Amino acid sequence: MSDSVTVEVPATSANLGPGFDSLGLALTYHDEVTVETASSGVEISIEGEGQELASLGEEHLIVQVFRRAWERIGPAAAPGGVRLHCVNRIPHSRGMGSSSAAIVAGITAARALHPAGGAFSDDAAFALATEIEGHPDNVAPCLAGGLTIAWTRHDGPRLVRLDLDAPVTVFVPDQRLATERARGLLPASVSHADAAANSARAALLIAALTSKLGYDVLLDATEDRLHQSYRAPAMPGSAALVERLRRAGVPAVVSGAGPTVLAFGWPTVGWPQIEAGKGWDMHQLNVSPFGARVQPRDSRTR
Repeated sequence: MSDSVTVEVPATSANLGPGFDSLGLALTYHDEVTVETASSGVEISIEGEGQELASLGEEHLIVQVFRRAWERIGPAAAPGGVRLHCVNRIPHSRGMGSSSAAIVAGITAARALHPAGGAFSDDAAFALATEIEGHPDNVAPCLAGGLTIAWTRHDGPRLVRLDLDAPVTVFVPDQRLATERARGLLPASVSHADAAANSARAALLIAALTSKLGYDVLLDATEDRLHQSYRAPAMPGSAALVERLRRAGVPAVVSGAGPTVLAFGWPTVGWPQIEAGKGWDMHQLNVSPFGARVQPRDSRTR
């Protein structure tokens, strides 16, 4: 006997300039993941991004997370096998939260299929997702939607979710950049002046986004001194595009660890047309009010 569930998970953009490892947005761009329990074996089919991962079996990230979440939720006979079908739209290794989406999809599917899943709280799911991902900035908006502020206390991660209706444009380059490589370029310490500047900008950014203070304030609020300049050598095209957009008055940042560039607004709304050049895909999106959610059975793609 088998059971299945389809989960929709949003792309995300973390950092947003000054909010390193703390701020994140859920975006209106989604993956759909169907998980079906089986008596034995692992079968994986993938449409879109990551088709080369279909042969990984038990090593596939969603399968690993699904089994780990099942054990964490509580005692129950674990399914002997798993059938996984992914419709992947979120670009991989581009700074749009593809790994967080996979982690959150696995946890959400386990919560939906486990007999005790209803008792596994949102806080517990967030803690497990952060434990697996290593930091909370992408998994927070993927779970909660909207604009999130995440931090870690002695007893685990916490988040605050804010409603936000804001058009954004993402410029996705052809090349990929591993998050581990991008993090490896960061210095072990920064100056008090840079830390103070980022603290002020992060606070201003929340006010600018939630109070509609205008593009001039938002341009100041998205300035960063903690990570983007250090990562620029690994993504010179992204750094150049951010600089070009900002010179034109567009609040632009590197999305997550990059190399995708995120700009607040659309080319036809509030800022001049900017050509990213060859090798970039441009998507006009919005902030998603929803995080991961289980789709009704009659709307599933498979």
